Amino acid sequence: QVQLVESGGGLVQPGGSLRLSCAVSGGIFSIYGMGWYRRAPGTGRELVASITRGDSTNYADSVKGRFTISRDNSKNTLYLQMNSLKPEDTAVYYCNLFGSDYSYWGQGTQVTVSS
Repeated sequence: QVQLVESGGGLVQPGGSLRLSCAVSGGIFSIYGMGWYRRAPGTGRELVASITRGDSTNYADSVKGRFTISRDNSKNTLYLQMNSLKPEDTAVYYCNLFGSDYSYWGQGTQVTVSS
């Protein structure tokens, strides 16, 4: 059984920072990569950032220069450092792990950016 558990969400003011964590457990094979997605009310699921097995990263244009995706293999944990947060970043953030024939999702963590 593979399980992904997100944490670190909360309420912050515009311009503030948060770091999201995704703890991964269970046997995993043939991993293509991991990523952070978000879903805001009235919108579809958006890929925020991803990191491949070879450590290549990709970011949505809306978060480039503000967010950083990273991982700590020794702790089996994926991170998303979010700086200079804006109200439009408000969403539920989900951790994803994908391979050639599988995809796993966490339950999500709420991020709210408000004055």
